[in-house]
Amino acid sequence: MEKENNGAAENGFKRPEIKFTQLFINGSFVDSISGKKFETRDPGTGNVLVSVAEADKADVDLAVSAARQAFDHGKWPRMSGSDRARIMMRFADLVEERLDELAELECLDAGKLLFLTKIIDLDTAIRTLRYYAGAADKIHGETLKMSSEMHGYTLKEPIGVVGHIIPWNFPTIMFFTKVAPALAAGCTMVVKPAEQTPLTALYYAYLAHKAGIPEGVINVITGFGTTAGAAIASHMDIDMVSFTGSTAVGRLIMEAAAKSNLKSVSLELGGKSPLIIFDDADVDKAVDIARDASFFNKGEACIAASRIFVQEGIYGQFVEKLAETMKSWVVGNPFDPRVHQGPQVDEAQYEKILQYIEHGKREGATLLTGGRPCGKTGYYIEPTVFTDVKDDMLIAKDEIFGPVMSVMKFKTMEEAIERANDTKYGLAAGVITKDLNTVNRLTRSIRAGLIWVNCYMQMDVDCPFGGFKMSGLGKDSGLDALHKYMHVKSVVIPIYNSPWL
Repeated sequence: MEKENNGAAENGFKRPEIKFTQLFINGSFVDSISGKKFETRDPGTGNVLVSVAEADKADVDLAVSAARQAFDHGKWPRMSGSDRARIMMRFADLVEERLDELAELECLDAGKLLFLTKIIDLDTAIRTLRYYAGAADKIHGETLKMSSEMHGYTLKEPIGVVGHIIPWNFPTIMFFTKVAPALAAGCTMVVKPAEQTPLTALYYAYLAHKAGIPEGVINVITGFGTTAGAAIASHMDIDMVSFTGSTAVGRLIMEAAAKSNLKSVSLELGGKSPLIIFDDADVDKAVDIARDASFFNKGEACIAASRIFVQEGIYGQFVEKLAETMKSWVVGNPFDPRVHQGPQVDEAQYEKILQYIEHGKREGATLLTGGRPCGKTGYYIEPTVFTDVKDDMLIAKDEIFGPVMSVMKFKTMEEAIERANDTKYGLAAGVITKDLNTVNRLTRSIRAGLIWVNCYMQMDVDCPFGGFKMSGLGKDSGLDALHKYMHVKSVVIPIYNSPWL
């Protein structure tokens, strides 16, 4: 594998301007009440990019008060769906007009590959806004066929003030995955981006206001999970929390929600997803799918295929070809279009991944490729492949959230199903085979919320996304996501002397 120069300013790559660093509350950028700030860093160099306002409980209270006022007395929940849709479409247009600038800002703050951020993250954001804008005027209840002389129907109403807590691995995608359906439903909200990647969320708040979304509907507070995030989870005036992140933090949010006002909770949490490759697979194609499924976004993906199960008939050939293809994998400056893998998001994540790699070595797994830091500056790690991995090893059980793949051999379909399900997670899975009967059995047997067949990581805004077991509850994307931001209210009215019930 190769290593290219890192750092946005090197090799002629221009650093984007950072325009917004304050909190966004009730339509205005403001300093935190305490005046505190924290640093966000360029993961390509480790250098400080800028200091950002640090919110705590007092700032959350202000943001929630603005969102509450906007929901209880403001225009947004009371607009027609078509009026909300028109403004959301304008919001999407403004994001599209600034696509290059926003992609560069995301790349700088999160270490994501620039060319993929443009064609995947920003494209997904724009399509997500337009998808839910198209759904905003199609929110319908049902007419109920009551068994007595009663007329019954249901109303779907916005759930209220929503707290969105979003992760650092896909800051743009997750902002719009959560904000867009909540907007379409008529909710107001407080958004807390991850402290590692706060910059694009602030820009999106500015564009939302510019598009015509009223004051108080979208508020963005930047800060830490233990303070600002905890204040959202336990706030008595927030009606719902939508969180994407670790299972450990998801537990804390559920607990805080239960102890406060029993607010609704939607959780998209961790994963340790299996990719099962059968003997009849095209080995070259399987290698490409497995590589991209494991190392896309430097392995910082909850759906990463970090457990690769390969049937014994092609195991040796698969491992040989995988080792060969990794030789051309380029790690380096995420602004460089020749690069396949940028830096990990921050020093803490970088150190955590390296510790897991050492665990794998000590537990007896065979290091096929990688396993070391890469370069002299920044948070770069070589893509790491372990073979001879046992199911009870830490690298096979824990979500590493980095460029570490575990390759394991299996004999029978029954064994593959049992081992794939032998995890506390159930977010995603993949199957590679030419046998339709194998596909049907595997897709019905694996306990996961999303299963790909002969592909991986193929996502779309119309496809519901969410896991089983300790991978969370509730769905993002699709109409399921729109409906989770609404209450269903039943109305029953007597009818008299009607020829029909």
